[in-house]
Amino acid sequence: MPGTSRMPVSLRESFNSVKKRRPQGNPLQVLNLDLFRNIVFFFFLLRWTRKVLWKLKGRGLLGTLVELYTDTRRILYGYFLRMPGVRTQVRKQVNEAIAKMQTKLVPANQTRYLTLPKEGWSEEEVRKELEALATMDHTRWEDGYVSGAVYHGEDELLKLQTEAYGKFTVANPIHPDVFPGVRKMEAEVVAMVLSLFNAPPGAAGVSTIGGTESILMACLAARQKGYVERGITEPEMILPETAHTAFRKAGEYFKIKVHLVACPAPAHQVDVRRVSRLINKNTVLLVGSAPNFPHGIIDDISSLSKLALKRKIPLHVDCCLGSFLVPFLEKAGFETTPFDFRLKGVTTISCDTHKYGFAPKGNSTLLYRTQEHRAYQYFVDPSWSGGVYASPGMAGSRPGALIAACWASLMSVGESGYLKACEEIVGTAKKLVDRIRESSVLAAELEIIGNPLVSVVAFQARNLDIYDIADGMSAKGWHLNALQNPPAMHVAVTMPIAKVWERLASDLEEVIEMEREKERVRIVEGKKAKGKAEAGDNAALYGVAGSLPNKGVVVDLAKGFLDLCYKA
Repeated sequence: MPGTSRMPVSLRESFNSVKKRRPQGNPLQVLNLDLFRNIVFFFFLLRWTRKVLWKLKGRGLLGTLVELYTDTRRILYGYFLRMPGVRTQVRKQVNEAIAKMQTKLVPANQTRYLTLPKEGWSEEEVRKELEALATMDHTRWEDGYVSGAVYHGEDELLKLQTEAYGKFTVANPIHPDVFPGVRKMEAEVVAMVLSLFNAPPGAAGVSTIGGTESILMACLAARQKGYVERGITEPEMILPETAHTAFRKAGEYFKIKVHLVACPAPAHQVDVRRVSRLINKNTVLLVGSAPNFPHGIIDDISSLSKLALKRKIPLHVDCCLGSFLVPFLEKAGFETTPFDFRLKGVTTISCDTHKYGFAPKGNSTLLYRTQEHRAYQYFVDPSWSGGVYASPGMAGSRPGALIAACWASLMSVGESGYLKACEEIVGTAKKLVDRIRESSVLAAELEIIGNPLVSVVAFQARNLDIYDIADGMSAKGWHLNALQNPPAMHVAVTMPIAKVWERLASDLEEVIEMEREKERVRIVEGKKAKGKAEAGDNAALYGVAGSLPNKGVVVDLAKGFLDLCYKA
């Protein structure tokens, strides 16, 4: 026909093949699926790019590479430990170590009660057994041979605490209408501690069963605050590597990513510049210690406070160990540094009343700058079939008797008593520092870590193995704290230790002389490293911990120890 032409056969076949390959469905569906895939990939790429950039910003290129190397080495060594032949050998050695611990913790010659007695015991029988349990062979804290653990222990205060406990044995603060006296005492204990730490008007607090719960609640409140007020769903917190391990526990429990920051010599305080570099949009909490547990060093809380204010991030100060000592340092005439609510950036403080507040174990406090912040740790269920339920923290029922004993302790000791205790305890710590620096034997071998301002004195060994020194002190009946990263040990001075600190220093001198003599003999005999059979408990444990890139073996040992604690 005019105006038309026939399409060549080859071209028609090409068009037909294209038609056959074309999708039969809606083209918009195909477009939407491809677009969705691209969007998902884009956000995946954006997410990991942002993480890498934050890592580089926080750690630097070299620090990131070192961290990557360390993690890779740890993972590969973990695989090595799980290889069939290696795993069997490691398991054997772990079991041998646990069996050795069992002989000490669970003596074989004890009578065990694994079921209820058929008939209840008489009061006299119970008292007799209690006396036997109380006098079991143990490290003599009563004689001042234990670092920390028991902070007062005087008979008169113990008697008063026992009496207070007895009056409120059945009390439970979850029922404030049933036990109004406990409610009043708990509120007054919190108010007294707030006053000690110069809390502003509108400040609030809670009591807990110990420093770990106080820290856990501070982290939980910070996480919830970040979620509600800033929409943070991947929370992170930044803390000194010397901060109490309860912060790491909180990170594991509450899924908060933990960034550890070095505390370099000579000050051994947290590096605030590195803290600043690690802050990002997911940071919900900064942490400082006053002082920290390992070395007794107070971090630069003033600089952390300025940083927290500038970046609008909560700052927690852990005063669990400093408790009722750090607030009295200035009045007692000792060197101090700002650490409390007078610093505007400090939002929460943890303080253990059961340490240098001399209350019975099971007492601590968590202080908040505002009531609104405290509310983030509350749990409320308005729709439970058992009725409206509300609790301030982890526990529901709590022992009101412990609160009563705490209140009695604070009221009995009073401000003048705590000031006197600060003078005695911190004064003893400074005497011990001077002795270490002035004694020819101690000064030649021990090096004080940082500038301890409170009650903890930590030291490293210059030439000897510090864990051998720790084992030597254990052989003399002392129960001191072995540390790691770096290898060290510390003494937490308490009221009992203040009475025998000179004996402690003398025993340290003797042990160092003994260890030096052992080393001289080894050199004469041409020997090198000590064998495992020669290592004491501390040297064996921390020697292993320090030499392994993967701590799985140490974790197994620790879990075995915990299992033994519950072995009847």
